[in-house]
Amino acid sequence: MKTAQISLNSIDKVKAFVNEISKFDCDFDLVSGRYVIDAKSIMGIFSLDLSKPIDLNIHADGAALDNVMEIINKYVTE
Repeated sequence: MKTAQISLNSIDKVKAFVNEISKFDCDFDLVSGRYVIDAKSIMGIFSLDLSKPIDLNIHADGAALDNVMEIINKYVTE
């Protein structure tokens, strides 16, 4: 598992993010405070406070993790 901080501060970013990670077979969790939701759920994402960066837990390793990181790199905060 790998954790990355991402920013989903617009509706368009949320839609694009969900469309891109839905192509992968591995699981993704978004963690904001005490809430943990499925990152492939648009409704779940909109229940979070999107004004702050959110932790994304990626349940993958090896080549699959490398592919995921390539796709989500544009959402990762520094």
